[in-house]
Amino acid sequence: MKKLSILKSLVVLLSLTMTSSVMAYQNGTMKDNDSRKMQTQVASGQKMKVQGTVISRDNNTVILRETTGSEITVQLAGTTKIEEKKSNPFRGSKKYSTDEVIRGLFVEVEGRGGSSGDLVAEKIKFSTDSQRVAVSINSQVVPVENRLGTAEGRLTEAEQNAKRLSGQLEELAQVANLANGGAAAAQKTADQAIEGVNKTNERISSLDDYEEKKTTTVNFKVGSAVLTPEAKTMLDEVAAQAKNEKGFVLEVRGFASADGSTTLNDRLSERRSDAVVRYLAQQHQIPLRRIILPFGYGEAIPVADNTTREGRIQNRRVEVKVLVNRGLTSPGTVGTTTSSN
Repeated sequence: MKKLSILKSLVVLLSLTMTSSVMAYQNGTMKDNDSRKMQTQVASGQKMKVQGTVISRDNNTVILRETTGSEITVQLAGTTKIEEKKSNPFRGSKKYSTDEVIRGLFVEVEGRGGSSGDLVAEKIKFSTDSQRVAVSINSQVVPVENRLGTAEGRLTEAEQNAKRLSGQLEELAQVANLANGGAAAAQKTADQAIEGVNKTNERISSLDDYEEKKTTTVNFKVGSAVLTPEAKTMLDEVAAQAKNEKGFVLEVRGFASADGSTTLNDRLSERRSDAVVRYLAQQHQIPLRRIILPFGYGEAIPVADNTTREGRIQNRRVEVKVLVNRGLTSPGTVGTTTSSN
Protein backbone atom coordinates (compact mmCIF):
# COMPACT_ATOMS: atom_id res chain seq x y z
CA MET A 1 0.00 0.00 0.00
CA LYS A 2 2.91 2.36 0.74
CA LYS A 3 4.28 1.78 -2.78
CA LEU A 4 0.91 2.74 -4.29
CA SER A 5 0.81 5.99 -2.26
CA ILE A 6 4.34 6.84 -3.35
CA LEU A 7 3.37 6.19 -6.97
CA LYS A 8 0.37 8.53 -6.80
CA SER A 9 2.45 11.29 -5.19
CA LEU A 10 5.14 11.06 -7.86
CA VAL A 11 2.61 11.12 -10.73
CA VAL A 12 0.89 14.23 -9.30
CA LEU A 13 4.28 15.92 -8.81
CA LEU A 14 5.21 15.09 -12.41
CA SER A 15 1.97 16.61 -13.70
CA LEU A 16 2.32 19.84 -11.67
CA THR A 17 5.99 20.28 -12.57
CA MET A 18 5.40 19.81 -16.30
CA THR A 19 2.48 22.26 -16.25
CA SER A 20 4.63 24.91 -14.54
CA SER A 21 7.34 24.49 -17.18
CA VAL A 22 5.02 25.96 -19.83
CA MET A 23 6.06 29.48 -18.87
CA ALA A 24 9.74 28.60 -19.32
CA TYR A 25 9.03 27.42 -22.86
CA GLN A 26 7.23 30.68 -23.66
CA ASN A 27 10.38 32.82 -23.85
CA GLY A 28 12.21 30.23 -25.96
CA THR A 29 9.28 29.82 -28.34
CA MET A 30 8.91 33.56 -28.88
CA LYS A 31 12.66 33.93 -29.52
CA ASP A 32 12.53 31.15 -32.13
CA ASN A 33 9.59 32.90 -33.77
CA ASP A 34 11.56 36.16 -33.93
CA SER A 35 14.51 34.35 -35.54
CA ARG A 36 12.27 33.21 -38.40
CA LYS A 37 11.60 36.83 -39.52
CA MET A 38 12.83 37.74 -43.01
CA GLN A 39 16.48 38.81 -42.97
CA THR A 40 17.77 41.41 -45.46
CA GLN A 41 21.11 40.39 -47.00
CA VAL A 42 23.47 43.02 -48.46
CA ALA A 43 25.91 42.14 -51.24
CA SER A 44 29.55 42.73 -50.39
CA GLY A 45 30.52 46.32 -51.25
CA GLN A 46 26.95 47.34 -52.11
CA LYS A 47 26.04 50.83 -50.92
CA MET A 48 22.75 50.99 -49.02
CA LYS A 49 20.66 53.41 -46.97
CA VAL A 50 17.98 52.04 -44.61
CA GLN A 51 15.67 53.29 -41.85
CA GLY A 52 14.32 51.27 -38.96
CA THR A 53 14.09 50.64 -35.24
CA VAL A 54 16.92 49.06 -33.19
CA ILE A 55 15.43 45.90 -31.65
CA SER A 56 18.60 44.42 -30.15
CA ARG A 57 22.32 45.08 -29.76
CA ASP A 58 25.25 42.81 -28.87
CA ASN A 59 28.57 44.69 -28.60
CA ASN A 60 29.06 46.23 -32.08
CA THR A 61 26.33 44.16 -33.78
CA VAL A 62 22.90 45.82 -34.10
CA ILE A 63 19.69 44.20 -35.35
CA LEU A 64 17.52 46.75 -37.16
CA ARG A 65 13.85 46.19 -38.01
CA GLU A 66 12.99 48.12 -41.16
CA THR A 67 9.64 49.84 -41.73
CA THR A 68 8.75 46.97 -44.09
CA GLY A 69 8.99 44.50 -41.22
CA SER A 70 12.19 42.76 -42.41
CA GLU A 71 15.35 42.76 -40.31
CA ILE A 72 18.93 43.66 -41.19
CA THR A 73 22.18 43.17 -39.26
CA VAL A 74 24.27 46.35 -38.91
CA GLN A 75 27.92 46.35 -37.83
CA LEU A 76 29.32 49.38 -35.97
CA ALA A 77 32.92 50.16 -36.91
CA GLY A 78 35.49 52.44 -35.33
CA THR A 79 35.04 54.85 -38.25
CA THR A 80 31.24 54.97 -38.02
CA LYS A 81 30.00 58.56 -37.74
CA ILE A 82 26.99 59.01 -35.46
CA GLU A 83 25.23 62.37 -35.49
CA GLU A 84 21.92 64.14 -34.95
CA LYS A 85 19.32 64.18 -37.70
CA LYS A 86 18.46 67.84 -37.22
CA SER A 87 15.59 69.87 -38.59
CA ASN A 88 17.32 73.26 -38.20
CA PRO A 89 19.75 73.80 -41.13
CA PHE A 90 21.39 76.83 -39.46
CA ARG A 91 23.22 74.98 -36.68
CA GLY A 92 25.67 72.14 -36.55
CA SER A 93 24.62 68.55 -35.82
CA LYS A 94 25.30 67.01 -32.43
CA LYS A 95 27.79 64.14 -32.39
CA TYR A 96 27.11 60.90 -30.52
CA SER A 97 29.10 57.84 -29.44
CA THR A 98 28.29 54.24 -30.39
CA ASP A 99 27.10 53.64 -26.80
CA GLU A 100 24.10 55.88 -27.53
CA VAL A 101 22.77 53.54 -30.24
CA ILE A 102 20.28 51.69 -28.01
CA ARG A 103 17.25 49.47 -28.37
CA GLY A 104 14.05 51.27 -29.41
CA LEU A 105 15.95 54.02 -31.29
CA PHE A 106 14.63 54.90 -34.78
CA VAL A 107 17.71 55.48 -36.97
CA GLU A 108 18.83 56.14 -40.52
CA VAL A 109 21.90 54.08 -41.55
CA GLU A 110 24.20 54.53 -44.54
CA GLY A 111 26.92 52.01 -45.32
CA ARG A 112 28.19 49.19 -47.50
CA GLY A 113 27.67 45.42 -47.48
CA GLY A 114 30.15 43.31 -45.54
CA SER A 115 31.47 39.83 -46.27
CA SER A 116 28.73 38.13 -44.21
CA GLY A 117 25.71 39.79 -45.82
CA ASP A 118 25.42 42.45 -43.11
CA LEU A 119 25.60 46.25 -43.46
CA VAL A 120 28.79 47.94 -42.21
CA ALA A 121 27.65 51.39 -41.04
CA GLU A 122 29.51 54.45 -42.29
CA LYS A 123 27.03 57.01 -40.97
CA ILE A 124 24.11 56.80 -38.52
CA LYS A 125 21.60 59.59 -37.89
CA PHE A 126 18.73 59.90 -35.42
CA SER A 127 16.62 62.73 -34.01
CA THR A 128 16.63 63.95 -30.42
CA ASP A 129 12.92 63.05 -30.19
CA SER A 130 13.70 59.44 -31.17
CA GLN A 131 16.51 59.33 -28.60
CA ARG A 132 14.22 60.53 -25.80
CA VAL A 133 11.63 57.87 -26.68
CA ALA A 134 14.27 55.11 -26.73
CA VAL A 135 15.72 56.16 -23.35
CA SER A 136 12.21 56.22 -21.84
CA ILE A 137 11.42 52.73 -23.18
CA ASN A 138 14.67 51.22 -21.89
CA SER A 139 14.21 52.76 -18.42
CA GLN A 140 10.93 50.84 -18.15
CA VAL A 141 11.78 47.60 -19.98
CA VAL A 142 15.26 46.71 -18.62
CA PRO A 143 14.20 46.31 -14.93
CA VAL A 144 11.29 44.09 -16.01
CA GLU A 145 13.60 41.96 -18.18
CA ASN A 146 15.99 41.48 -15.27
CA ARG A 147 13.18 40.18 -13.09
CA LEU A 148 11.95 37.92 -15.89
CA GLY A 149 15.48 36.54 -16.36
CA THR A 150 15.57 35.45 -12.71
CA ALA A 151 12.14 33.84 -13.02
CA GLU A 152 13.14 32.09 -16.23
CA GLY A 153 16.16 30.53 -14.50
CA ARG A 154 13.93 29.07 -11.84
CA LEU A 155 11.47 27.77 -14.42
CA THR A 156 14.29 26.16 -16.40
CA GLU A 157 15.28 24.21 -13.29
CA ALA A 158 11.66 23.08 -12.90
CA GLU A 159 11.62 22.00 -16.56
CA GLN A 160 14.73 19.87 -16.04
CA ASN A 161 13.10 18.22 -13.04
CA ALA A 162 10.03 17.50 -15.16
CA LYS A 163 12.14 15.79 -17.84
CA ARG A 164 13.90 13.69 -15.24
CA LEU A 165 10.60 12.61 -13.70
CA SER A 166 9.09 11.83 -17.10
CA GLY A 167 11.95 9.39 -17.74
CA GLN A 168 10.80 7.42 -14.70
CA LEU A 169 7.22 7.07 -15.98
CA GLU A 170 7.67 3.51 -17.23
CA GLU A 171 9.23 2.39 -13.95
CA LEU A 172 6.40 4.03 -11.98
CA ALA A 173 3.83 2.24 -14.10
CA GLN A 174 5.46 -1.13 -13.28
CA VAL A 175 5.46 -0.36 -9.55
CA ALA A 176 1.77 0.57 -9.73
CA ASN A 177 1.00 -2.71 -11.54
CA LEU A 178 2.68 -4.77 -8.84
CA ALA A 179 1.10 -2.79 -6.00
CA ASN A 180 -2.43 -3.24 -7.37
CA GLY A 181 -1.96 -6.87 -8.44
CA GLY A 182 -2.62 -6.17 -12.12
CA ALA A 183 -1.94 -3.94 -15.11
CA ALA A 184 -5.32 -2.12 -15.21
CA ALA A 185 -4.54 0.48 -12.51
CA ALA A 186 -1.06 1.13 -13.91
CA GLN A 187 -2.47 1.62 -17.43
CA LYS A 188 -5.05 4.10 -16.15
CA THR A 189 -2.40 6.11 -14.30
CA ALA A 190 -0.13 6.13 -17.36
CA ASP A 191 -2.98 7.29 -19.60
CA GLN A 192 -3.66 10.20 -17.27
CA ALA A 193 -0.01 11.21 -17.30
CA ILE A 194 0.14 11.01 -21.10
CA GLU A 195 -3.02 13.11 -21.38
CA GLY A 196 -1.40 15.76 -19.18
CA VAL A 197 1.74 15.76 -21.33
CA ASN A 198 -0.34 16.14 -24.50
CA LYS A 199 -2.29 19.07 -23.07
CA THR A 200 0.94 20.73 -21.96
CA ASN A 201 2.46 20.28 -25.43
CA GLU A 202 -0.64 21.83 -27.01
CA ARG A 203 -0.27 24.91 -24.80
CA ILE A 204 3.45 25.19 -25.60
CA SER A 205 2.79 25.04 -29.35
CA SER A 206 0.29 27.92 -29.14
CA LEU A 207 2.38 30.32 -27.02
CA ASP A 208 3.29 32.47 -30.05
CA ASP A 209 -0.29 32.52 -31.34
CA TYR A 210 -2.35 35.63 -30.57
CA GLU A 211 -6.07 36.11 -31.08
CA GLU A 212 -7.38 39.57 -31.98
CA LYS A 213 -10.19 40.43 -29.54
CA LYS A 214 -10.89 44.06 -30.48
CA THR A 215 -9.68 46.70 -32.93
CA THR A 216 -10.37 50.39 -32.30
CA THR A 217 -9.48 53.34 -34.55
CA VAL A 218 -9.26 56.88 -33.17
CA ASN A 219 -8.95 59.87 -35.52
CA PHE A 220 -7.14 63.21 -35.23
CA LYS A 221 -7.46 66.71 -36.65
CA VAL A 222 -5.08 68.01 -39.34
CA GLY A 223 -1.54 68.38 -37.99
CA SER A 224 -2.66 67.44 -34.46
CA ALA A 225 -1.65 64.69 -32.04
CA VAL A 226 -4.16 65.75 -29.36
CA LEU A 227 -6.82 63.23 -28.35
CA THR A 228 -10.40 64.41 -28.83
CA PRO A 229 -13.08 63.67 -26.19
CA GLU A 230 -14.53 61.06 -28.56
CA ALA A 231 -11.11 59.40 -28.92
CA LYS A 232 -10.66 59.27 -25.14
CA THR A 233 -14.06 57.59 -24.72
CA MET A 234 -13.08 54.93 -27.26
CA LEU A 235 -9.75 54.34 -25.48
CA ASP A 236 -11.60 54.01 -22.16
CA GLU A 237 -13.56 51.11 -23.71
CA VAL A 238 -10.34 49.50 -24.99
CA ALA A 239 -8.74 49.67 -21.54
CA ALA A 240 -11.84 48.22 -19.86
CA GLN A 241 -11.92 45.21 -22.18
CA ALA A 242 -8.16 44.63 -22.01
CA LYS A 243 -8.20 44.46 -18.20
CA ASN A 244 -10.81 41.68 -18.39
CA GLU A 245 -8.60 39.56 -20.65
CA LYS A 246 -5.92 37.12 -19.48
CA GLY A 247 -2.51 37.34 -21.15
CA PHE A 248 -3.34 40.45 -23.24
CA VAL A 249 -1.07 42.86 -25.11
CA LEU A 250 -1.94 46.08 -26.97
CA GLU A 251 -0.67 46.88 -30.46
CA VAL A 252 -0.56 50.65 -31.15
CA ARG A 253 0.11 51.93 -34.68
CA GLY A 254 0.01 55.62 -35.70
CA PHE A 255 -0.70 56.99 -39.20
CA ALA A 256 -0.99 60.29 -41.05
CA SER A 257 -2.70 61.56 -44.20
CA ALA A 258 -0.80 62.90 -47.20
CA ASP A 259 -1.06 66.53 -45.95
CA GLY A 260 2.43 68.00 -45.45
CA SER A 261 5.90 66.52 -46.05
CA THR A 262 6.82 62.86 -45.56
CA THR A 263 9.24 63.69 -42.72
CA LEU A 264 6.62 65.77 -40.91
CA ASN A 265 4.02 63.01 -41.27
CA ASP A 266 6.43 60.37 -39.94
CA ARG A 267 6.96 62.42 -36.77
CA LEU A 268 3.26 63.28 -36.52
CA SER A 269 2.23 59.62 -36.67
CA GLU A 270 4.77 58.80 -33.92
CA ARG A 271 3.39 61.60 -31.73
CA ARG A 272 -0.13 60.28 -32.23
CA SER A 273 0.78 56.74 -31.20
CA ASP A 274 2.71 58.16 -28.21
CA ALA A 275 -0.36 60.18 -27.16
CA VAL A 276 -2.48 56.99 -27.13
CA VAL A 277 0.14 55.07 -25.12
CA ARG A 278 0.44 57.88 -22.55
CA TYR A 279 -3.33 58.09 -22.12
CA LEU A 280 -3.68 54.32 -21.57
CA ALA A 281 -0.72 54.28 -19.14
CA GLN A 282 -1.58 57.42 -17.17
CA GLN A 283 -5.39 57.28 -17.09
CA HIS A 284 -5.88 53.49 -16.90
CA GLN A 285 -2.56 52.26 -15.45
CA ILE A 286 -1.95 49.85 -18.35
CA PRO A 287 1.60 48.49 -17.71
CA LEU A 288 4.07 49.43 -20.48
CA ARG A 289 5.15 45.77 -20.70
CA ARG A 290 1.61 45.08 -22.00
CA ILE A 291 2.03 47.53 -24.90
CA ILE A 292 3.93 46.31 -27.96
CA LEU A 293 6.58 48.85 -29.02
CA PRO A 294 4.41 51.60 -30.62
CA PHE A 295 5.36 52.84 -34.08
CA GLY A 296 4.43 55.66 -36.46
CA TYR A 297 3.94 54.64 -40.11
CA GLY A 298 3.53 58.16 -41.50
CA GLU A 299 1.63 58.17 -44.81
CA ALA A 300 2.12 54.41 -45.29
CA ILE A 301 -0.80 51.92 -45.28
CA PRO A 302 -3.67 54.36 -45.98
CA VAL A 303 -7.21 53.04 -45.47
CA ALA A 304 -8.83 55.59 -47.79
CA ASP A 305 -8.05 57.76 -50.81
CA ASN A 306 -5.71 60.64 -49.85
CA THR A 307 -6.93 62.72 -52.80
CA THR A 308 -10.29 63.31 -51.11
CA ARG A 309 -11.08 65.24 -47.93
CA GLU A 310 -13.06 62.33 -46.45
CA GLY A 311 -10.23 59.92 -47.24
CA ARG A 312 -7.63 62.12 -45.53
CA ILE A 313 -9.84 62.36 -42.42
CA GLN A 314 -9.91 58.54 -42.18
CA ASN A 315 -6.14 58.28 -42.67
CA ARG A 316 -5.32 60.62 -39.74
CA ARG A 317 -5.63 57.82 -37.20
CA VAL A 318 -4.18 55.48 -34.57
CA GLU A 319 -5.18 51.79 -34.57
CA VAL A 320 -5.28 49.97 -31.21
CA LYS A 321 -5.66 46.18 -31.15
CA VAL A 322 -6.32 44.01 -28.08
CA LEU A 323 -4.46 40.70 -28.59
CA VAL A 324 -4.77 37.67 -26.29
CA ASN A 325 -2.21 34.86 -26.09
CA ARG A 326 -3.91 31.54 -26.95
CA GLY A 327 -1.28 29.49 -25.09
CA LEU A 328 -1.93 31.24 -21.77
CA THR A 329 -5.71 31.12 -22.00
CA SER A 330 -6.25 27.56 -23.30
CA PRO A 331 -6.96 24.85 -20.68
CA GLY A 332 -3.99 22.67 -19.78
CA THR A 333 -4.84 20.91 -16.50
CA VAL A 334 -4.01 17.30 -15.78
CA GLY A 335 -6.80 15.10 -14.48
CA THR A 336 -6.24 12.92 -11.42
CA THR A 337 -8.40 10.24 -9.84
CA THR A 338 -8.72 8.95 -6.32
CA SER A 339 -8.82 5.20 -5.68
CA SER A 340 -9.81 3.42 -2.47
CA ASN A 341 -8.20 0.33 -1.03
